[in-house]
Formats: sequence, structure tokens, C-alpha cells
Amino acid sequence: MISPTASTAFSPWEACQALLDALPGADASDLHLATGRPAHWRRHGELEACDEHIWRMEDMTAVATQLLDPLRRQNLEQFGSADLGYSSAGGYRFRVNLFRSLGRLSLVARHLPERFAALSELHLPASIRELAYLASGLVLITGITGSGKSTTLATLIHEINTNIAAHILTIEDPVEFVHTPVKSLISHRELGTDTPDFALAVRAAMREDPDVILVGELRDTETMRAALAAAETGHLVFSTLHTADAVGATERFIGAFPGEEQDLARHRLSLVLKAVVAQQLLPRIDMKGRAPAVEILRGTPAVMNLIATGRTSQLYSTIESGMELGMQTYDQSLAQLARERLVSLDLVRTLARHADSFDWLVKNGGQNPPGAAPGNIPGSATRGRA
Repeated sequence: MISPTASTAFSPWEACQALLDALPGADASDLHLATGRPAHWRRHGELEACDEHIWRMEDMTAVATQLLDPLRRQNLEQFGSADLGYSSAGGYRFRVNLFRSLGRLSLVARHLPERFAALSELHLPASIRELAYLASGLVLITGITGSGKSTTLATLIHEINTNIAAHILTIEDPVEFVHTPVKSLISHRELGTDTPDFALAVRAAMREDPDVILVGELRDTETMRAALAAAETGHLVFSTLHTADAVGATERFIGAFPGEEQDLARHRLSLVLKAVVAQQLLPRIDMKGRAPAVEILRGTPAVMNLIATGRTSQLYSTIESGMELGMQTYDQSLAQLARERLVSLDLVRTLARHADSFDWLVKNGGQNPPGAAPGNIPGSATRGRA
């Protein structure tokens, strides 16, 4: 429990800044402020109270007044929520969302790391580094909210920035990680401030001579169309989707198009998709923090053919047998986490798709038994997607 708000003359804005600046030192990822509640933060995935002051509506309004420019204030009034990036007095960067809940204001601020960690520090597979050196195509990073998608993307952009002379254009809502140019030229564009929407910004990007385009999120069909067009014209495009696994990402992408367009969308996606990285964060047992379980689908000729012909249900077997090509399933990743004693074996067993064969994967480094067909290990029982 901390008490940055303990004061005879309470200042909501100063208290909010003190709580934000206390987040990194407490190894917390998110700050929650809500009308009628004390402040909470999320540490290692768990919410806990971090102060005793009960935030009033006028406190929250004072904070909103300090944070929001006229455009975002209008968004909050008209749509009930507003997003922004904010750098605190202590020099920390946050992604902030203000929203109304039963007419009352709430705030959630996500701390964004000050430095870009190496893939090994994030415990991400080494094969992901190769994605930074692709010449063109579409790379999707997927997972639920809070699964580390933004951090993985920032790490890949940092890899490009430090090693390749390229023009990197990011389009985000809001801009999260601000990259200082090293070898690359970097342009950050923020929705609301620099452009009205993702699709328009992606279409405009093709006239801005980028080599790499980061689209913060594929929210709608128009943005997906624009991302496909950018990848088709020789750009390397990174983006995110909120799906739980790699196969689901391809199905959701295609399913976002109207029925009469889905065959064409499937064909176009098969030509440009280079990889899907799906991840989820699990509590570590060796230290404080979380480790990622990662599923990787690579755009091999076999994968491209399955997507083009509408046989996405067979993609899982292709991933399962593609370890030498840099692919891996969630089960294989979970097994590795258990082998390295980073995550509880009991926990990863509950998340495994093929429950009865999972112990084999743990003992054999993720390799299928000799001669076993992918997805058909003797005695396996499929749980379904994680």
C-alpha cells in the first residue's frame, strides 16, 4: 500500500501523477481509477488496492480536464471513451483510456516500458526476429487484451530501427512506444491528432514512401483492405488482431469481409501473409512476472495453399509439424515453458489442446512421437483452442 494521495490539501491531478510515477517501481502494469473507489493497480496480472483515498466524481473530472485536449474531450462526451498517450512528470510513458461507467468517470493507464527489451529478455522464440528482416508482406500479432502484442511489435520495430536504413511509419490509437531514429527514419501518426482513421492513414501511407508500416489494430474491413493493398505493393506491414490463436486470426481476417468478397480476400491473404504470432502471458514460478506462450504460423507454400483453398481447419496440423520452419503450436510452447520450469506444469496442462499427449511433448522438447501424424498422436484428446 502506498499513500501518494495522503495530504491535507488533496490535489487530484498531483495524486494521479504520483500514482503513475509509482507504477514502475512497484512492478505494476496498469493503474485503475474509478469514481467511488480507491486506486488499484495490476501487479503480475493481479489487481490490488494501492491507496486509500476514495476518488470522487469531481476528482476524476479534474484529472480528465488535465489529460484531454478539446478533440479527445469531445470523444469522451460523444462516444463515452477517449484514448491517448501520456508521458508523466517522472518521464514514464502510458497508454491511457478514460471512459464512462454508469455515467461515472473511470481511468485505466497502461505503463509502457522505457526501453526496448531483446526478444530473449521477453522470452520470445528466436525465430520471431526473422520477421523484422522480411522485405514485404503482412505479419499479424494476435492475442487477447494484455497479452503483450504491443511490446512484441515495439521490439520488432526497434530491431528494424537499429539495423536497417528504412522509413518506418506507425499509425496508432494512441501512439504508444515513441522510437528515436537510429538507422531508420521513423514517422509516428496518431488517430485524432494526425489522421481521422486507420484506413485513410494506411492508404495515404503508400504515398509517403515507407518501407515498413505498423497499423496499431485491424479494426474494420476498410483497414484490412488497405493493409492488404499495402502488403501487395511491396511494403512490410505489421498489425494486430484480437484473436486467441493463429488459425483463428486467418479465419477472422477473411470473415471480416462480406460473403461475396471472401474468396478474393482469401486469395489475397494467401499471397501476402508471412506470419501470425499468437501469444498469451502466464505467471512465472521462477521469479515475479509473466512468460509468453507463443504460437507461430509461417506463410510457407503449404500454408498459403491451405488458406487459398479455404482449408484453414488443416492449418493446425501444418503448424504442429513445422518446427524446423520456425513454427510452433501453443502446446509445444507450453511444453517448453514447463520443461524450463518457468510456468507451473499443472497450469500449462489445463491450457493444452491435446491433453493426453501433452506429457510426451514436455518430455521430448515439443517433438511429436516418431511416425505420428500431426494432430493425431496416439491417445491424444483435443481440448479445443486456448
